[in-house]
Amino acid sequence: MTAPLAAAPPPQPDTALDLMPMPPSAALLGWHLLDHDAERGWVRIGFEGRPDFRNPAGFIQGGLLAAMLDDTMGPALWLKTGGTLFCSTIDMTISFLNPASPGLLIGEASVVQHGRTIAFLEGRLNDAEGRLLCRATASARLVPASRALMP
Repeated sequence: MTAPLAAAPPPQPDTALDLMPMPPSAALLGWHLLDHDAERGWVRIGFEGRPDFRNPAGFIQGGLLAAMLDDTMGPALWLKTGGTLFCSTIDMTISFLNPASPGLLIGEASVVQHGRTIAFLEGRLNDAEGRLLCRATASARLVPASRALMP
């Protein structure tokens, strides 16, 4: 008689981002992870600058660019804390440097510093050719993930 086969252990996530279902807002923006360094608190995210995001001048509307930066800076903190802390943006200062055309947009963000309750973050958004479109800094309140995320 042979011993029963043990069940295979569940697959381990590649990053702490795999522990969270994709929020609808991130899906709308075409959010996809390109690269990261969790220990450093750094992340690179790709976004789809869709034609229906354009303003009357034909460029991506600034509020959507701000949302892309917010959806880049938050994941940098999430990765740095191994998915234990969610950050809620307190304030964000953004400088729009160049207009953004539809197409691939690439956000990079890092955690500048974080304590127990507040984090300081910075991010940049470039087009596919590497042209800097906008940059931002943010302060965020830190909340235990178990209290912050939707069920």
